[in-house]
Amino acid sequence: MLFLFLSVICSVTVGAIFKIARTYQVSAIQIVGCNYIFALALCYSFLSPDLAVLDASSPWELFILLGVLLPVVFLFLAASIKNMGIVKTDVAQRLSLIISILGAWLFFGEQFSGLKLAALLFGFPAIILILDKPTENKENKWICPTLVLLGFGVIDLLFKQIAMTSSVPFTTSLFVLFSIALVIMLLFNGYEILFRKTKINFKSIIFGGLVGVFNFGNILFYLKAHQAFAKNPSTVFAGMNMGIIVIGSLVGILVFKEKVTKHNIIGLFLALLAVVFIVISQFN
Repeated sequence: MLFLFLSVICSVTVGAIFKIARTYQVSAIQIVGCNYIFALALCYSFLSPDLAVLDASSPWELFILLGVLLPVVFLFLAASIKNMGIVKTDVAQRLSLIISILGAWLFFGEQFSGLKLAALLFGFPAIILILDKPTENKENKWICPTLVLLGFGVIDLLFKQIAMTSSVPFTTSLFVLFSIALVIMLLFNGYEILFRKTKINFKSIIFGGLVGVFNFGNILFYLKAHQAFAKNPSTVFAGMNMGIIVIGSLVGILVFKEKVTKHNIIGLFLALLAVVFIVISQFN
């Protein structure tokens, strides 16, 4: 459970950095681009990926699909926040758990115990209650939140596939993913700079570096968690989402002084119960 906890902490930190960065009006595209530069450098420096193991038989379809989805879904996330607000975007991102859990059952043949089913029964209403917050945006631009939901769900499943690949060490897989994601973001930033005349902001580099450090940690520990729970992918899927919601909500309340309703408090309590059931299920 340690790897899962560390992944949650890194993920929540990334969200907090983006929230702080918004007050400085820096480019999300530049932050995401710089993020992959730093993440790639960390991966190469600390994990020493063995690129010699890569050949024609490596799972390039998975690498390319996931490498493209990682930055693109990041951008969908930013567009969704702009059009629908943070609340509705959070709902879409966390409800991607449905796709992850169904995928664990349909594609990985996982059998669900009573404890895991109980965790899901508590978990889904917890998501709705925690994210049930008032918003001034009444527009129905659901295309971006829908893409966020689908994107994060598919990313979870692809990460599970990457973790199960024995022909390529996960350290090398991580390096390949960051490399592909960086190429995609260089194209996006190149377009912004050349055609939309967007200037490079030094603050974007700073925030991008911070995001890169914690994004690297998030994905590294997430892959390690999937390896540790190879036979129980739903534990990682559910634990990650529930953990982010609980810790993220506490950070929002204590650090950013966000207001909470009675529904939010009930949702937090249900989410904690879900996490407890997930932990107990590992000892049965």
